[in-house]
Amino acid sequence: MILDTPSLYFRAFFGIPESMTAPDGMPVNAVRGLIDMIATLVRNHRPAELIATMDADWRPAFRVAAIPTYKAHRLAEGDTTGVAEQVPDTLLPQIPVIERVLDAVGIARMESPGYEADDVIGTLTRPGTGAVDVVTGDRDLFQLVDDSRPVRVLYTARGIRNLQVVDEAFVTDKYGIPGRAYADFATLRGDPSDGLPGVPGVGEKTAAALITRFGSLDALLAALDGGVTDGFPAGARAKLAAARDYLRVAPAVVEVAADAPLPDADLRLPAKARDPEALVVLSDRYGLDAPLNRLLDTLA
Repeated sequence: MILDTPSLYFRAFFGIPESMTAPDGMPVNAVRGLIDMIATLVRNHRPAELIATMDADWRPAFRVAAIPTYKAHRLAEGDTTGVAEQVPDTLLPQIPVIERVLDAVGIARMESPGYEADDVIGTLTRPGTGAVDVVTGDRDLFQLVDDSRPVRVLYTARGIRNLQVVDEAFVTDKYGIPGRAYADFATLRGDPSDGLPGVPGVGEKTAAALITRFGSLDALLAALDGGVTDGFPAGARAKLAAARDYLRVAPAVVEVAADAPLPDADLRLPAKARDPEALVVLSDRYGLDAPLNRLLDTLA
């Protein structure tokens, strides 16, 4: 089981009131919420291995170089460096606490310099890794589903206790495309939440029709460049031709990496806390006794 940790702690932060505080009054809603999420996931799914992925770089330079608008709307106000993300003031100090808690419990935490958590997940799910469940609220990771291994996404849109299991059949049913074609579909459609423009005038239905007809973005572009006219919905061919520069660079932005350098780590679930003394200090400092006891009981 691979956790898209930023997706989960943002969900916890916005889903739990900030009145959930440490003894000194610091909000710990994201910390407590994430701990309880992990306990629920382990109890309900019993993975053999568990990895909490993190963003070493939420807006990697290679993606910005390809499409400068990538996540630009999420830059912190007044930032001129292009690296500071808008994060609520009361969430920001909770992130280091989350990292310290994961380390003290003994849950593997993994990131890769210059890459997003998505890329770490993509690398961890590359062929040969066996069965994987990816827990996320990010549709971008639907591109990783693969029934043959299998790789599934446990999608959190309806909550951690009502996860949607996303496999190839789900993608086909939801979007009307081949089960492994989500990245190609998203490239055409675009995604405003990531500052990805898509092809102007090509919406979800046209994008689905194009990917279904040609099978992949590569095949679609080969037909476009080869002068093929059959199979293009009315007006779509001209729109694609006009967006050829975008389509040349967009896959490097949309597709998660499969080759991010990763450290060695023990991914096995700990039966007890790796650093119990540190965990006691964290529990006392931030008032985490109840959620940590629930997690440790589940692990044991």
